[in-house]
Amino acid sequence: MKTKMIRKDIDLQNLPPLTDEQRVRLDALAKMPDSEIDYSDIPPLGDEFWKNAVRNPLYKPVKQVTTVRVDSDVLLWLKSRGKGYQTRINAILRDAMLHSMQRHEGGAKADGAG
Repeated sequence: MKTKMIRKDIDLQNLPPLTDEQRVRLDALAKMPDSEIDYSDIPPLGDEFWKNAVRNPLYKPVKQVTTVRVDSDVLLWLKSRGKGYQTRINAILRDAMLHSMQRHEGGAKADGAG
């Protein structure tokens, strides 16, 4: 069976305006107290669930081109490790980001992104 993939880019800075019906529904939801929300079809997600949760293996963050000034000895060290020095830079920065997030969130798991 042949499948066709369709990709649609959405500009989050320039979203289409909401319809009147969408506004009415959103207003009704915003005014609804939490006690009136029916959670019966949603299982509770307690600490046990999150303890065993794993990151989506298909998750791949969007890369963004940037320019970074790096000390020459650091760049030489990264390149001396073989191909993929930019990937190593990203991994080092991601690790630092996640550790920083964990420290600032009181040790809460901050690994939703990678």
